Amino acid sequence: MTAAGMPSGPARPEAPAAHYPRADLPTTGLTRRQVVAETWLVLGVSLGASAIWAMLRIIERLTRAVALNQQTASLNNSVTPDRPWLDLSYQLTGIVLGVLPAFLALHLLRRDDAAALRAIGWDRRHPAGDLLRGLGLTALIGIPGLGLYLAARALNLNATIAAANLTENWWAIPVLVLAAAQNAILEEVVMVGYLLTRWQQAGWPVWRAIGVSAVIRGGYHLYQGFGGFVGNLVMGLIFGYLYTRTRRVKPLVIAHTLLDVIAFVGYTLLRDRVGWL
Repeated sequence: MTAAGMPSGPARPEAPAAHYPRADLPTTGLTRRQVVAETWLVLGVSLGASAIWAMLRIIERLTRAVALNQQTASLNNSVTPDRPWLDLSYQLTGIVLGVLPAFLALHLLRRDDAAALRAIGWDRRHPAGDLLRGLGLTALIGIPGLGLYLAARALNLNATIAAANLTENWWAIPVLVLAAAQNAILEEVVMVGYLLTRWQQAGWPVWRAIGVSAVIRGGYHLYQGFGGFVGNLVMGLIFGYLYTRTRRVKPLVIAHTLLDVIAFVGYTLLRDRVGWL
């Protein structure tokens, strides 16, 4: 019954998120609840699952008898070092399968709005500007990030990161570059371009969307230790803020790719020459 004593009639369905348009967002016909549910499902089959595994990993590390800074987090490992052709197949398969959630996220956005990829900056409109912004972000994040890593290790808050552990083969460096690109596309497309779009379509305040995304980003780096969590949390806040100002995800992908290439390839070339690595 209504306040006037008359029947209220059947319940009205929830309005689609597209009823709350913003000029800088793609459109969608999904309801707010459907939008949010979709984001958690995408996270559940990608980086959200990685965050859960990383939390278990840090608990396992903290409950060892060995100090955290005496442990090693090993990345980009050979699977069959005695059979290089099979190892290469494993590496390439992992890269291809690892990037699929990003293309799923792009597909879901474009399914609702054919112009969605342009709206999030996943296009070819500004190659020079994207490259320059990416280079600037690489310096902005990379130099302080290295200092944070060294400080966290000194304070027993982080494991030692062995960033690349492929056997010596002609394809090792190209595979590391591809792995860097895969990480960058997966993380920036899903955590920034997709999530910030969907959560703002659902009516979330921009800083809530950025904050939750950044916390999840830090979470799936917890396997490295608390330095990895804090560093990637800050990176997520910076990247999220810049994305909401520019609506271009490409510079973030470029910067992330360069950061990982420097880490992976640099570690491979310098690990036997630089003691603190």
